[in-house]
Formats: sequence, structure tokens, C-alpha cells
Amino acid sequence: MTTTLEATLRDIPQCVARALQEDIGAGDITALLIPERQQAKAEIICRQSAIICGCAWVDEVFAQLDSTVQLNWLVQDGDTVEANQPLLTLSGNARVLLTGERTALNFLQLLSGTATLARHYAGLAANSQVKILDTRKTIPGLRLAQKYAVTVGGCHNHRIGLYDAFLIKENHIAACGGIALAVAKAREIAPEKPVEVEVETLDELNQALDASVDVVMLDNFSPEDMNRLNQLNLGTTKVEVSGDITHEKVAGYLHSAVSYISSGSLTKHVQAVDLSMRLIASPYNDNTTVR
Repeated sequence: MTTTLEATLRDIPQCVARALQEDIGAGDITALLIPERQQAKAEIICRQSAIICGCAWVDEVFAQLDSTVQLNWLVQDGDTVEANQPLLTLSGNARVLLTGERTALNFLQLLSGTATLARHYAGLAANSQVKILDTRKTIPGLRLAQKYAVTVGGCHNHRIGLYDAFLIKENHIAACGGIALAVAKAREIAPEKPVEVEVETLDELNQALDASVDVVMLDNFSPEDMNRLNQLNLGTTKVEVSGDITHEKVAGYLHSAVSYISSGSLTKHVQAVDLSMRLIASPYNDNTTVR
């Protein structure tokens, strides 16, 4: 398993630059309605209970647009907030505040939604040895950001991509000629990297155990097969379960031989947190909500 913080921090400037470019393009023509030097103050408010995540992305949005914009955060990543709670005040050029508003909110609402869902799943496995893992089922271009948000919510990262761990699945096994051959080749290619094998039957599970893999992923195992795990000598191999993970299934795995539960829902079934930004001080408008 891999941590993401350092890689995420390195990725933020490029990630934000892409987002600003796709939104602004040749220029924000609506912002031209506002006098060029007009100053304003704005406030971002959360409209629901949530776990906040994404402050660094918001900072980067306005740093790239205008480094003189002042941001005063009232929360930090990982904080729990309630409905109608202010998160941030911003002061600076009115055009810049309105140009950066949507991109900043997009990052903050998505990553807070991811962290909020992760906090819920982490709570299901509290006081147990089981770790809840994410998957590679992330929004394209936002993998590191979402995987960071998962950790803010209290869950854990699986491999980041195709490069930092082996995950040998059905098609890999077929193409290599079997589990043992696939694992042996993986050890030859990169002996320092974790090797995980996805298995669908007890026979495949025994083959993976014989090959001394680091992790076996049980894909949609029946309750009967899961009960037989306690009769097997797993050695140092860890057990991961995946596929159609529900609240009830999580509870059923907490007192078994399972070490990891992986769920794509952490990053692909995310509902963005409801946020809004409003101008709270401007020569022409007070208490104006920006959509």
C-alpha cells in the first residue's frame, strides 16, 4: 500500500492549472463587467454537515490567478463542519474572486465529499483490525487528489496506479499460464514491490498461498467460502475482500481473517458537498451569493 501526500502536493499546481485553463480559456468575459480595480470580500459557506478537504487546492487557485488575494481559513482539512458554517473569507480584486470561484468550489466540494464518505466507511471499521481501502476507480486527472481525500476521511490507499504494486487478475493469470508463473515473473521483474493476486475460487486461493503472495483479493466469495478462511494456513499473506461492498458486508468481515476491504465507492460514488460563495463586502453589492 502507498501513501500519497508528497506526490499530491507536487501535483496540485499542475492539477489547478488544468482546471483554470478549461474554465477560463481565452478569458472570463463576465468578469469584465466589473471595474478593473474594484476590491471585494467574499465568504465560502458549507450548506451541510461534512468533512472538509481541499484547502490547498483553493489556495493554489487564487495563488495562480493573483497572489495578492488574501485567504483566511476558519477550518482545515479533516475538520467536521455543520450546515451554514463559514469555511473561508477571501479579500482581493473582485474580478479575480469571481473568476476563481467556481474552480475553487469544484475542488473543495468534490474532495470534501470524498473525505466525508471515507469518514463514514472508516467509522464502520472502527475498533477493528480491518483497513478500508480505495481503488483506481477515480475521476480522471484527480486520482492523487481523491486518494488524499480518502486518507483525510480516515480510510487508506490501495496502490496509486499500475506502477507501484502488482495486482494480478484473471486475464493476467490466463495470459501468463497460471498463478504460480505470474507471481514468479512479478518477483523477477520487481522483487521489492508488493504482489497481490485476485482469486475467485478456493482452489485459486490455495495456489496464491502456495506462491506466498503478499495479498490475496477475494472477489465476490460466497459466505460459505469466507467461513473456510479460518481453516486455512494463511502464513504471512494478507486477505483483502472486494466486490459489492455494503454496510452489512463490512460488519461481517470485522471479526474474520480479512485485513483489507477495498471499495470503489469511496471515489466513484461521491456526492459533492453543497458549498456557496457570496460577496460580503463590495462597493455595489452586499450579501450576494455567487453560483
